[in-house]
Amino acid sequence: MDFSLLDLVSSSIAGAVILMFIVLFMSLYYFLIGAGDHHKPPEPSGAWPVLGHLRLLRGPKLLHVALSEMADKHGPIFGIRLGLRRAIVVSNWELAKELSTTHDLAVASRPLLLAGKHLGYNYAMFAFSPYGSYWREIRKFVSLELLSTRRLNLLGHIRMSETKASIQQLYKFWMDKRDNTSGFMVDMSQWISDFTTNLIFMIIFGKRYSGNNLNKGEALKCQMIFKKFTYLMGVNVVGDAIPWLRWLDIGGHEKAMKQILKEYDHILMKFLEEHNDIRRERNSPDGDFMNLMISKLKDANIDGYDADTINKSTCSVLNVAGAHTTASMLTWTLCLLMNHRHVLMKVEEELDIHVGKGRNVEESDIPKLVYLQAVFKESLRLYPPAPLGAPREVQRDCVVGGYHVAAGTRLLLNIWKLQRDPKIWSEPLEFRPERFMTTHSNIDVRGQNFELIPFGTGRRVCPGINFSMQMGHLVLASLVHSFQLSNLNNNNKLVDMTETEGFTMSKATPLELIITPKLSSDLYT
Repeated sequence: MDFSLLDLVSSSIAGAVILMFIVLFMSLYYFLIGAGDHHKPPEPSGAWPVLGHLRLLRGPKLLHVALSEMADKHGPIFGIRLGLRRAIVVSNWELAKELSTTHDLAVASRPLLLAGKHLGYNYAMFAFSPYGSYWREIRKFVSLELLSTRRLNLLGHIRMSETKASIQQLYKFWMDKRDNTSGFMVDMSQWISDFTTNLIFMIIFGKRYSGNNLNKGEALKCQMIFKKFTYLMGVNVVGDAIPWLRWLDIGGHEKAMKQILKEYDHILMKFLEEHNDIRRERNSPDGDFMNLMISKLKDANIDGYDADTINKSTCSVLNVAGAHTTASMLTWTLCLLMNHRHVLMKVEEELDIHVGKGRNVEESDIPKLVYLQAVFKESLRLYPPAPLGAPREVQRDCVVGGYHVAAGTRLLLNIWKLQRDPKIWSEPLEFRPERFMTTHSNIDVRGQNFELIPFGTGRRVCPGINFSMQMGHLVLASLVHSFQLSNLNNNNKLVDMTETEGFTMSKATPLELIITPKLSSDLYT
């Protein structure tokens, strides 16, 4: 998220507009400050009328880092003002547990953000939907019909075929581009992004994001629209923080959201029509998610949303969240391995023992690769895909950690801070996968162990955890098993670990590695 709102406001709003409203804003601000006698969470000093604490969050530090430093000073729960919106920031596991058990229902809703309105089909996209009957029904449908263990098992052949195709692609690149040293430099962050997006497209729409299923022009257009759509889902909008300034559309984000949805919706409608035509002609089985939803929803109308809107919005969020979460997880894990060669060597040794060099990795091998699984847990501990989770909104007054939290307050759970707590993790900033085979061997990532919640917890926990972990384990195992991976400059230079914020926490620079095949050529064909 880009918290440069102060710059945008100061550069884009005429002084007359500010003067006209400043008295009203200040009066409301100080009224809210003094309202009520409840014991409220501590709050950093320096809040401005209208802007609140936004000026303290404008950089250069990333938002989750800035909030972590505030937590060091003000404690594991404190209040901030995002424009005119009140929020609390929570950053330890005891409070996360309290929120996800005692107050789970009270904090299960989402704020009505402009991205949910304009990109989420007026909040039909269940990730943006406020808590209620619609969200419960769609979430149940997704969990039981689309992302159940049975359904994921049926998709095993797609995971395997897409993984194999991507490994073959890397090998072909090496054959075409290798130099005298037999190595070939690849932007692995781009390879991972293309791979996860292709996989998700195949599972949801039954066609690849790039490749043989779309012609070149259509593929490029689809890629451009998809990237813009994803970017706008994570952008910070002035109107969300200061509703009275929404009409100015500072930064032009709201206009851009409306335009990109038209383009994205055009693609989705085309996909829907193709699926409907095929079903009429062939009475095809429920293969991909879009087809399955057509079959199950039929003429459904849930809380005013028709079947096509539910289908498009649900496929969209699974598409964006699935591709980006898995890509983020894989990219950071690979970065950590390249900067800790002794860990990479242990992963390679485990693969040699349980797979060998005479065949490719299969999904059935994954349960035996316990060290590789520990590597993923440690990577997710240090680099959760969404460091602050997704914002929630408190539905009713409650007491959290002894403090009164009013209905309407937004909740930010600082997962990044929580998972680096020195009271829980010895040497918390160090990459130590072994901890998950010894002292923390009973800790899992599925939202039940509150010390490690990279996918969230409670009612709003990510429904795609099992899919992401299945995919992450298989791809990393296949990649390390198939290729020798080296940093530039013969591993003498560490991979840059600079982060950037967005829909997920991403790497700021490309991950460029030298790849060299390790297996016999027939295993790449």
